[in-house]
Amino acid sequence: MMFPQAQWSRARLRAPLDWWEEQDAFLKDGVLALVLASLAFVPTLSNIGAQIGDLPERPASALSVGLVLAQTLPLAARRRWPAGCLAVAAGAFAAYEALGFATTFGSLGLYLALYSAGAHQVRFRRGLAGVVSAGYAVLALVLDRLGSPQGIADYLAFYLALAAFWTVGSIVRTRRAEQTQRRRLAAEVATAAERARIARELHDVVTHHVTAMVVQADAAQFLLASAPDKAGEGLSAVSDTGRRALTELRYLLGVLEATGESASTDPARGDRAPTLGRLGDLVEQARRSGQPVEFSEQGERRAQSVDVELAAYRVVQEALTNAMKYAAGQTTRVLVRHGEERVEIKVITYGPTASPAAAPAVRKPDPAGGRGLAGLRARARLVGGELEAGPRPEGGFEVHATIPSKPLSE
Repeated sequence: MMFPQAQWSRARLRAPLDWWEEQDAFLKDGVLALVLASLAFVPTLSNIGAQIGDLPERPASALSVGLVLAQTLPLAARRRWPAGCLAVAAGAFAAYEALGFATTFGSLGLYLALYSAGAHQVRFRRGLAGVVSAGYAVLALVLDRLGSPQGIADYLAFYLALAAFWTVGSIVRTRRAEQTQRRRLAAEVATAAERARIARELHDVVTHHVTAMVVQADAAQFLLASAPDKAGEGLSAVSDTGRRALTELRYLLGVLEATGESASTDPARGDRAPTLGRLGDLVEQARRSGQPVEFSEQGERRAQSVDVELAAYRVVQEALTNAMKYAAGQTTRVLVRHGEERVEIKVITYGPTASPAAAPAVRKPDPAGGRGLAGLRARARLVGGELEAGPRPEGGFEVHATIPSKPLSE
């Protein structure tokens, strides 16, 4: 267990690091350049640095100071202008070595400039590498003419060391590009999944209610001629169905962003959430549309997570919609079993042996998302469940779904 004082101390130490990470790259690189330039004039660090040529040493002068600063200060722009930073640092290093000044810690700026060019240079990378290699070859010839005791092996070894820093930067650049690509692809997949989810929700809501309204309107039109006194009930049913559709669409706008929460936990919209507790409304709506529906529940109903509640509700909704569209007037039975580990839903529409023309069409999902029963299968799989649908041997059609139970934690 961590004591409050220890937590406060850690937060106090973490605050400067968080502040530093939020700063602009130019500021960070500027601090790096100033630190390296300062360390270049520390005598105890004079033996640490890059050196080639091994010419007779000259005493320090204003020119040597200027060349040291030219090898370090350009690092402030190593990410913004990596090619320019490398050109200045490499040119200063070449002049410094050709003039025979003593090695300083600031010569490490050449290594950092090479790494930065490999990691951050975007355009003309091969051309820049070629120019740098040619420049190094010229430096090697100049040092040899000036009497350098070093041979080809020494120059080649130093060149390989310089190439290693460029290569490390290139590897870092490649990995960053791959990470960016993976994040972009993940974002595209998430966007496509969200679009498919919205398409499924809209299909389930609109198709069910519009189908019910069409059936109810047709019945009311028939009653206007045969029983005008009962036509008002049909028109009232159309109005009620339209209001339910608007209510569910409003709820849909809010629930699309919900993940893992119960549809009934928000009191402001709990009365209009598509949940297991509102299956009776679907049944009553189907009955008012003229569809004889028997509804029964077994087991103790418990509040589930929003994805389970919504999946179960949509299964019953789609099954009743298909019953009204393809088997109007046929008895439909809805059975919901609430178990400890799963919720089982069975919707049976009785009738003669279904022909391809009479059976609910099982459509394949298109790139915009699933539709109908195919969309329900996808929805069931998302919550770890299964859905089967098809004609019954003795006639009619059956939809059977099994959804893992995910009760809300107390």
